[in-house]
Amino acid sequence: MSDLSRLFENNRAWAKEAVRRDPGFFDRLVAQQVPRYLWIGCADSRVPANQIMGLAPGEVFVHRNVANLVVHTDFNCLSVVQYAVDVLKVTDIIICGHYGCGGVLAALGNQPLGLIDNWIRNIKDTARRHEAELAALEEHKRGLRLCELNVMQQVENLGHTTLVQDAWSRGQSLTIHGLIYSIKDGLLRDLDVNIDSQAQLDQIYLMSAQSSAL
Repeated sequence: MSDLSRLFENNRAWAKEAVRRDPGFFDRLVAQQVPRYLWIGCADSRVPANQIMGLAPGEVFVHRNVANLVVHTDFNCLSVVQYAVDVLKVTDIIICGHYGCGGVLAALGNQPLGLIDNWIRNIKDTARRHEAELAALEEHKRGLRLCELNVMQQVENLGHTTLVQDAWSRGQSLTIHGLIYSIKDGLLRDLDVNIDSQAQLDQIYLMSAQSSAL
């Protein structure tokens, strides 16, 4: 059986240091959860949301999956979004990908991987929409660009959901941001794709204010 003793030792040391630096730290965490941000990121273990943004526990609500996808049939992700928007009242949703993402790179190939093939099909759809642009790039740059395009597509996907559009319809302040992270230098980069209202969506995806009552 695997031994987790080192993890427990690390945990005790971390908790002790947290209290030493800030005696009221855990009392505040127990009392409330009021993050400003929802982070939707990749499950890659090298991309920890709180650490790379320099935020403490309680400051960011986090959902992670392979290749940071927002899929309209993924009720796990959508449930997180609804809780973050409707209950926690976050004002900013960050969708963050990273260069060298294994899920994105796998979508550029044809190697069968099992169940996950059905998941990364969503990225293949994005690659097909941008086929001409990707084909014009050198092979090593193709994966980098698809990582960016994938984030941009997920920003759109989230904006198309009734959860987000209902929030905008009732006047709630909410912005979706697309970022990408480089593991090589530890830096976040803004992809300059931000949505904060239904006016930025294509007409076919718009939902009327009465949509939630149907």
